[in-house]
Amino acid sequence: MDRGTERGTAHGRAGGNGVAAGRIPLAVVVVDREGLVSHWSRGARRLFGAPKDEAVGRPAVDLLPVSGALPDDDEVAPYGAYSPYDGLGPDLESSLDGRLSYPAAGRARLSAPDSDRIDVLWWAYPLVGPGPERLLVLAADAGGLRHEDTGAGPAVERIAPGFALHTDFPGAEELARRLPEILPSMSVGESARIVAQVLELGYPVLEFSQNDRVPVTPDWGVPRRAERKARQERAAAAVASGAPLPQGVEDEGEDLEYAAVRERLEFLNEVSGRIGTSLDLSRTIVEVSRAVVPRFTDVAGTYLREQVVAGEGFPEGVPDTTTMWHRVAVEHTDEPGRWDDVVPVGEAMPFPAHTPFFQCMTTGDPVLVPRISEQMGHMIAAQFEKRDIRPLITGRSMLVVPLKARNVVLGFMILLRHPERVEFNDMDRVTGAELAARAGLVLDNARMYTYQESVAETLQDSMLPHIAPRMAGCDIATRYLPGTLLGRVGGDWFDSVKLPGSRTALVVGDVMGHGLNSAAMMGQLRTAVQTMAALDLPPAQLLRNLDDLAQRLGEHYLATCLYAVYDPIESELQIANAGHIPPVLVRAEDGRSDLLDLPTGAPIGVGGVPFESVRVPVAPGDRLVMCTDGLVEVRGEDIGVGLATLCESAAHPAASMDDACDTIIRALNTRGGRKDDVALLMARLNGIEPEDVARWRIGHDRTEVGRARAVVREQLHVWGLNSLVDPTELMVSELVTNAVRHSHSRPIELRLVRGETLLCEVDDDDHTLPTLLSARPLDESGRGMRVVSTLAREWGTSRTSSGKTVWFELTLPRR
Repeated sequence: MDRGTERGTAHGRAGGNGVAAGRIPLAVVVVDREGLVSHWSRGARRLFGAPKDEAVGRPAVDLLPVSGALPDDDEVAPYGAYSPYDGLGPDLESSLDGRLSYPAAGRARLSAPDSDRIDVLWWAYPLVGPGPERLLVLAADAGGLRHEDTGAGPAVERIAPGFALHTDFPGAEELARRLPEILPSMSVGESARIVAQVLELGYPVLEFSQNDRVPVTPDWGVPRRAERKARQERAAAAVASGAPLPQGVEDEGEDLEYAAVRERLEFLNEVSGRIGTSLDLSRTIVEVSRAVVPRFTDVAGTYLREQVVAGEGFPEGVPDTTTMWHRVAVEHTDEPGRWDDVVPVGEAMPFPAHTPFFQCMTTGDPVLVPRISEQMGHMIAAQFEKRDIRPLITGRSMLVVPLKARNVVLGFMILLRHPERVEFNDMDRVTGAELAARAGLVLDNARMYTYQESVAETLQDSMLPHIAPRMAGCDIATRYLPGTLLGRVGGDWFDSVKLPGSRTALVVGDVMGHGLNSAAMMGQLRTAVQTMAALDLPPAQLLRNLDDLAQRLGEHYLATCLYAVYDPIESELQIANAGHIPPVLVRAEDGRSDLLDLPTGAPIGVGGVPFESVRVPVAPGDRLVMCTDGLVEVRGEDIGVGLATLCESAAHPAASMDDACDTIIRALNTRGGRKDDVALLMARLNGIEPEDVARWRIGHDRTEVGRARAVVREQLHVWGLNSLVDPTELMVSELVTNAVRHSHSRPIELRLVRGETLLCEVDDDDHTLPTLLSARPLDESGRGMRVVSTLAREWGTSRTSSGKTVWFELTLPRR
């Protein structure tokens, strides 16, 4: 930044005659590889007369003192008319043209409008590296170094610029520290690269005589507090006396203020570019903490409200002494591990009202503590039981800034500087507040995204069924993967429904689109499928009814669906497809896997397209794999590749159903490019052995009830289920009695199935479903289903195409 303004006190003597060499203002110019000016400091404007907006972008040879004809005394030359001085002008011209690869220094005379001729000293440094900068030029007015003889001896005989090939001159470190601050268009790394080259090529010096070499030591930094105060006092005294301001005070203040503001804006812009690169809350927290260390502070501790960390919403309002704050990040420049044991990440704690942290989070304003005194250090340390934090904080400068967004305090940052570093000031407080505001907004965006993700996942989980791993005659395993698109909620689903006759309906569907609308439609269709499955509709008829429903819901309701009914007793599948990808059947006999050849059908909601059911014989141990297209379809790749991979991975041997699902997911989900959600259902079709099924036909005579009890009792003894005889016999008596009473012409069927449970089913041709009744003490009927409800592990009723089925289950005794 433009800082070349201050004139300091004497630093050396020339020729032993007491002539002092002071700090002189320097003009700083950077020339790019095209020979155009890319940086023009305020010192350059004062020295050469051209304003910055006219200089930047112009050829450097038009602006700097290169060789040329010396104008007459009465002629005023335009910018660019220079005279050679001591033969050094051509070196600068060669430097500007890129013909010199070594540093050059020299002297030239400049004539400019409304100015006397200026004796200019200059140093040119060729720059190398990846940046656009090719040349750094430092220039100064030699006229300020001319001194008349004080009588102590002859005047200075010679003033010439030169280089020191070592850096032990006073002020070398100052140049290295301050030069990056006057180059605002460059990053810190680029400025450091230029400084390193300058010091390697030689430190700029003035030679006042043949013997004395004086380093050029301009003061480009923000003035020390005492110096700034002295200048302010001089300015105030001048104003009070009516005298004009001392030379340089007004411009100097302007330069320093401009420099400070520019520096902080660059810092904030750099920080803004480093945070918020993702919507991941944890990553954002780390980015915010690391952005300020070490450039702005030496220690940064970040605290967030408990609800923010949990990704939850929280009520608006001012936090209080009961609010829990989680320490989510600690960044520092101290030796590794120094802070870890004392202030570990993950700790949660409240803060009392007398602490600066409480003041910050309740007022929403930064709190500045220039130095932490021993008393304040003791007060803060009292919050940490059995840990002495005082050695870490006492004597440091502290700034507490709130992390807030939309008038809600999400947390705060504790910033600490080492005791030897300059303490935080009011400008730092403003910078910290702006930094916190930007960081707070980024954190709030991440928090809201995390919260919305949590809501979406909760919604998705609530809509997806919790399928029992074992149904009658089959084992089931499922997987659901949310999409990688924003929202993470979609319309893919799977389901299984218990059907009469020990059958199981297996369903996989995919609503087209993403987001909450698709998820809501998925919920409606899934509920409709469950309802119609309970009516024991054939697969093709169920899809026909589902298609009609989707059209009534709206023209944009489109979905694909695969509906399969597994009969473990008959060892067959009955499947219908509505525009879905076909399932894979893995044969247990030889391990072969194939896509089932099914009529594709049209998606649900298209309307006017018939659906067909296909019967597929299966054997015990065969596996059926049903999934949505998000698993096999990748953008830019033929879906046949994914289907082939699905078949191959489904046939891979696995120790369990869960392992088999994981194998498929690993094979297909690691290809990259997946954005859609995925539903996967795998069923191992174990079947039910004939000896585990017993059937009887029951007539409509009431005497048949006794026969039903007898055959059930005998069968249970054969199966070794003697402990279940009494409850089973009682409940069978109630169900058969109801069937005899309400059925019409078709024989009643009684069936017992031994599987994971003992299942009893009674079928008749009456369509009226029995219900629980509240029988009064003197009523002779109405207690049958109450008895079944009390004794059975589970019971239910369902309509069939020819009547109804009433069933109950009992838990098998442990063997």
